[in-house]
Amino acid sequence: MRPDLTILTMAGILEAKPRVGYTYIGEGEVEALSSLKELRVGDVLAAPLVVAVDTTAYDALVTMMLEDQGTVFVVNEEGFLAGVVSRRDLLRLSLGRTDFNNVPVGLIMTRASQVVSITAEESIFSAAQKLTTYRIDVLPVVRSAGDTEDQQELLGRISRSTITRLFSELGEKIS
Repeated sequence: MRPDLTILTMAGILEAKPRVGYTYIGEGEVEALSSLKELRVGDVLAAPLVVAVDTTAYDALVTMMLEDQGTVFVVNEEGFLAGVVSRRDLLRLSLGRTDFNNVPVGLIMTRASQVVSITAEESIFSAAQKLTTYRIDVLPVVRSAGDTEDQQELLGRISRSTITRLFSELGEKIS
């Protein structure tokens, strides 16, 4: 079953039938889902897990494991978002049998210019679309902090887990 349709099935809006597909069974629940377009990212964002650009890959990995997160955000000396390091980046590094203690995260991170981000004013629906479109687990929530686009202040994060929890809570209200 597709993950995006699983949520609607669990909420009782769709019914999954083998060899038939999905059928709409809800009455008025779609209006409840429209609240996702009204709810803002700033209302539900979580604190970001942050490391400095010169942090070693080993220290970033330890931080990720201690905080049970799959992504850390990298900030430069001024505190602006410099990039993102995910489990995949660390796995790629480990395939080369590189010593994690000698590699700064600045060398393996995805640069801020390549990172998909969102602002606190955007809707939860928009966040869900970005997460699924780009097939990523977490979005940095940013605010422009300077004259150029590369100076973004990191305000928080929003993840697939956060949105799934919101859908679950919404489903409980419908039932």
